[in-house]
Amino acid sequence: MQPVTPAPMNRPTAEATAVVPHGEGNQPPEAAASGPHSLWEGGWLRTARWHPSPHFGPRPEGAEIDLVVVHSISLPPGQYGTDQVDRLFAGTLDWEAHPYFQAIRGLEVSAHFFIDRQGVLTQYVSVFDRAWHAGVSCWRGRSNCNNDSVGVELEGLEGDTFEPAQYARLAWLCEALRSPCPIRHVAGHEHIAPGRKQDPGPGFDWPRLRQALGWPADQFAA
Repeated sequence: MQPVTPAPMNRPTAEATAVVPHGEGNQPPEAAASGPHSLWEGGWLRTARWHPSPHFGPRPEGAEIDLVVVHSISLPPGQYGTDQVDRLFAGTLDWEAHPYFQAIRGLEVSAHFFIDRQGVLTQYVSVFDRAWHAGVSCWRGRSNCNNDSVGVELEGLEGDTFEPAQYARLAWLCEALRSPCPIRHVAGHEHIAPGRKQDPGPGFDWPRLRQALGWPADQFAA
């Protein structure tokens, strides 16, 4: 498949930064091209909850978006069901709200997607844009995985286990991503940044994801 070189997406307007469930109401400005019956609208998944992040940029020309990077996150660490991940990715986290936040004060990061413990899916960045999730990284012979990957955060903690609803949603999302992107690889943050990152960690069941997807074994990092 030829490399995908989508046009850079406009930054969300102030009006588009409100959380929008299931693609209803205000839409990111580029989410209008594919028609009402398409699963995807300009790089945005219609069935996800939309919470546009200002932390993104254009992908390099000729980027082949063929990798899904699986992460884990919870804020504060080990606390589930808060809105703090939304706030971190939106740049609105109150750094004084919890002592741990001082350690990440000023951090500007994002992922394309977040899957909570119930399997609810939130999207922050168009898949055609470059989210800031991987950092210094290398996979399949390419450095800087932000350039050509889709970042998916699972609500969880390194070493903790994940919920059946999260595996089901992640497998569904990986398949759905093959429509707008030539996805062929799935790896954890720990695989693309070994020694620097450990997520999603030993509690993540890679055989379960492989079985759910049924893709060739060489497309998975573990």
